[in-house]
Amino acid sequence: MTLSALIIDVTLWGSVAILGFMAWRRGRVVLVSSVREGSMDFINIVPRIALGVIGSGYIAAVIPPEVITGWLGPDSGWFGVLTAVIAGAATPGGPVVGFSIGAVALKVGGGTPQVIAYVVAWALFAFQRMILWEIPFMPARFVWFRAAVSVPFPFLAAAIAMVIGKP
Repeated sequence: MTLSALIIDVTLWGSVAILGFMAWRRGRVVLVSSVREGSMDFINIVPRIALGVIGSGYIAAVIPPEVITGWLGPDSGWFGVLTAVIAGAATPGGPVVGFSIGAVALKVGGGTPQVIAYVVAWALFAFQRMILWEIPFMPARFVWFRAAVSVPFPFLAAAIAMVIGKP
């Protein structure tokens, strides 16, 4: 285990312990309710994670590595970044799907800046999420304005990754 993984584990479990202590201090009703809701959230997310992992494995098996390295490879440059931004915006699904596809792309030879641009674009512009979730709850003008203002961010993230080099 690397030092960074240990730090992340300690931070996550420490935050769980602190929140558990806070719930316990507020009383038995709050503690029981917190444990019940947290357990239900866990039960609801596990199938999604499993489906995302299986789905990303399926995607890795179906898409030839030559396609990934050609379109999103380290030598694809800014064309690869643009392709990644468009693909990220067009990818449906939640974080399990978006991050899993990004991990698969890295595993089969995708360039780090291109995959970073893909994930950032997916997080900002997933069209299906904007249409199904954001526009029904917010004015469409605001959603499209938010998306337009966010356009530089995947490119900026890719540029930073290119300057820094491989993480």
